[in-house]
This record gives sequence, C-alpha cells and structure tokens, in this order.
Amino acid sequence: MECTGKSSWPELVGVNGKEAEKIIEKENPAVDAIIVMVGESVVLNFSCERVWVWVDKDGIVAQVPKIG
Repeated sequence: MECTGKSSWPELVGVNGKEAEKIIEKENPAVDAIIVMVGESVVLNFSCERVWVWVDKDGIVAQVPKIG
C-alpha cells in the first residue's frame, strides 16, 4: 500500500508527545496523529491515515512515529 506524504518522524523521539502530534499533522495533513502510552493495546490494521505516537509515562515520544 502506497501512502502519501511523509511517513515517519525519527527526529521526534525525545520530544513532548503533544508537540510531536502537532508537527506530524502539519507535515502530513493526510494523517491523524494519535498519542498512546508505550504498552497500551492498539488496533493492528494498517492505515495510511494514522500515526501512532508512542509516549512514555512523562509524555515523551519513546519510539519513532510512523504511518500505520
């Protein structure tokens, strides 16, 4: 499946999750960035319109956000 626009944001690891959410949605308006805690369950289906923003207990991005 070919998704449009930027698909991953390695530069956002270590950034505040809310700030990362804004940056992702600005850089690729076709996606909805969704903040989730590391270890939380999420749906496993792939979607070009979704980016999981995995944050730690302090709300800091812990993994590279990417389309999926």
